Amino acid sequence: MKVNFLVKTFILGLSIVMLASCDKDFNEIGVSVVDDDHYGFEKFVDPSVVAYNRNLGVVQTNNLPVNALGIYDNAVFGKTTSSFVSQVQLNTVNPTFYNTDIEIDSVYLYIPYYSTVKQANSDGTGVYQLDSIYGGNSKIKLKVYESNKFLQTLDPNDNLQSNLKYYSDQSSDFNSSIASIQLNNSTKAEQNDDFYFKSNQIEIKRADETVIRRLAPGMYMDLDKTFFKNKIINAPSGKLLNNSIFKEYFRGIYFKVEDHPTDSGSMGMLNFAGGTITISYKDKSFAPTASIPSPPVVRKTILLKLTGNTVNVHENTNNTTNGNYLAAIGNNIPDDATGDQKLYVKGQQGSMAVIELFGGQTNANSTLLNQIRNEKWLINEANLIFNIDSDAMLSAPEPNRIYLYDLNNNQPIADYNFDISTSSTNSKYDKSSFGGIIQKQSNGKGTKYKVRLTHHIRSLVKNIDSTNVRLGLVVTENISQPQNYFLKNSFTIGTNTTKYTPYMSIVNPLGTVLYGTNSNVIEEKRLKLEIYYTKPD
Repeated sequence: MKVNFLVKTFILGLSIVMLASCDKDFNEIGVSVVDDDHYGFEKFVDPSVVAYNRNLGVVQTNNLPVNALGIYDNAVFGKTTSSFVSQVQLNTVNPTFYNTDIEIDSVYLYIPYYSTVKQANSDGTGVYQLDSIYGGNSKIKLKVYESNKFLQTLDPNDNLQSNLKYYSDQSSDFNSSIASIQLNNSTKAEQNDDFYFKSNQIEIKRADETVIRRLAPGMYMDLDKTFFKNKIINAPSGKLLNNSIFKEYFRGIYFKVEDHPTDSGSMGMLNFAGGTITISYKDKSFAPTASIPSPPVVRKTILLKLTGNTVNVHENTNNTTNGNYLAAIGNNIPDDATGDQKLYVKGQQGSMAVIELFGGQTNANSTLLNQIRNEKWLINEANLIFNIDSDAMLSAPEPNRIYLYDLNNNQPIADYNFDISTSSTNSKYDKSSFGGIIQKQSNGKGTKYKVRLTHHIRSLVKNIDSTNVRLGLVVTENISQPQNYFLKNSFTIGTNTTKYTPYMSIVNPLGTVLYGTNSNVIEEKRLKLEIYYTKPD
């Protein structure tokens, strides 16, 4: 029995080996093991890649997960002024008031910044470092108002069948809908006319200076007590009954940013959904009764949350002193033969690069793809290498990551989907094999970005009927979220119309300048497609 079993096992194993050695099926062309060690592989650099700029223009900005507030003046791309509007909701609906004339002790707004604790002390104090703040301590004018523009969820022009879209160019709509005095009208200028993003821990104190609460760094400002007494405490009957009614009654808060007379300004990326408005007041603890006609007075609070529909608006002033960016994105008739000399990839209401592999030829007609098929190359790895033009970038901060995607179909390419790697510390570094993460010198200046598209190239080789799609390149705030938002004005390249952009590009205010494919770019800096391959014996 044992001998018989061994014989059967040997025959089965020999059959598998013979089948594997005889398998020369065409579907295996272009498939091999991906390895960062290129030893023994041949390298081919495709000179036929073409890349050019496209202006994205006005973008959809409602209900983003992160929003910009402030002024960011970039020496390369120009100045952006970002304001923000949000609906407000009651944390506890239908509050009951017992006093006929309640006086408010304080009203304050708090929105935490993204920050990291660098030192935590035993007494509860700490030292923090702010994240996603551009411009340091440079000041802006910040004015907070009630907004009278109702932020609808459903589109009335589509019979309420789709969500209503708001765009980055709607500043005038909110400016014309201001419905109150300036609410942050404290005599402390750092809360309004001289506002800046402070890294200090916030201490809330009693009148005797006793600290009763410590908060992480954030936007902290006193708001007008009279307004909130009239709007909330003295609200007409039924207006605080539930949040559906309340959102129609109190339509929103508008954070309006203006130029500072002496400073160039700064910009912060904020999670406004974590923000609150706290109304502190004194009232009877319960309704008077015959036996207790004067109940004790206690301190109470009403908490308003900055949740619901939101819109981020941007006003761009493109750099006219350094006019290269404006000239590059203003050319809506790209040179699709050799491409642009510099690629300007900027977030928010910015710009992107369009990339055509294999000279934009169709899959079946591509000289290189047919060569790969005829010579039966085994594609081990393929990368697009984007070199940063550090001279053109001047001293501007560089985006941490860029994102390459299928522009024809507005979806990730195969290599994005195949990469399931995650970062244990920061989701912005997920899919590290797919790449797009900035590579830097020891002095902190970026040198290049590398994006892997091995599976994308293999698919083109194996599937001769597949489409050699155009690729889009944008900056991204978080690679793990590839969803799309609308462009206000679509654009057409060839027979394809683009009306979307990845929404994590809209979140990121930064930009980069990359060397393109034009023949005027020196060869070693030029955008290139590198293919590492082996040929079967």
